[in-house]
Amino acid sequence: MSHNSSPIFAIKRHRIEIDGPGVRTLVGFCGCPLKCVYCINPQCQDLKGHSLWTPRRLLEFVKIDSIYFEATNGGITFGGGEPGLYLNFIRDFRSLCPSQWSLAIETSLNYNDKILASLMEIIDYYIIDIKDMSETIYKDYTTKDNSQVLNNLRLLSINKIQDKCLIRIPFIPNFNSQQNIEYSINQIKNMGFTNIDVFNYRLK
Repeated sequence: MSHNSSPIFAIKRHRIEIDGPGVRTLVGFCGCPLKCVYCINPQCQDLKGHSLWTPRRLLEFVKIDSIYFEATNGGITFGGGEPGLYLNFIRDFRSLCPSQWSLAIETSLNYNDKILASLMEIIDYYIIDIKDMSETIYKDYTTKDNSQVLNNLRLLSINKIQDKCLIRIPFIPNFNSQQNIEYSINQIKNMGFTNIDVFNYRLK
């Protein structure tokens, strides 16, 4: 698959203070390295049933809201799925879109730290779903280990951009407890992150 065309399963306009600061459009990529038990977007796992978009086509589609983005310091939030799998697409989009637009990602951080290092050059805001800081709980829930997540959290911390990050910690029924959540919060705070959102998963 060309890096200039990527599978997108949803584009949602006029998201106000939901997916980052200001008025935003959420762009959902297909594909994810995780296999979460309670996946909120299972359609993102289907790479075949969705349209391929180029960065320029996406720009033409979303630029209708440019005045809202610029007036509210908003812009585009890339989610999914895992937008970290589409670094080249996001980088190309950044080169095309107005510089005033803010770019954000909703991410698990479960990918190579070289990808994050490149994203850090173009991303303005990070919404990070860490699931749980416990390696055992994380693996039971996602089927993957969280070593890359921890490394990437440290990379963000070392670069002192914690104020650009919202860390989301869910209560996951049958997987973690309030005690686990408190442990995760303490670990995150020890890295200098202060913007933390604890929430309950809504099971379907």
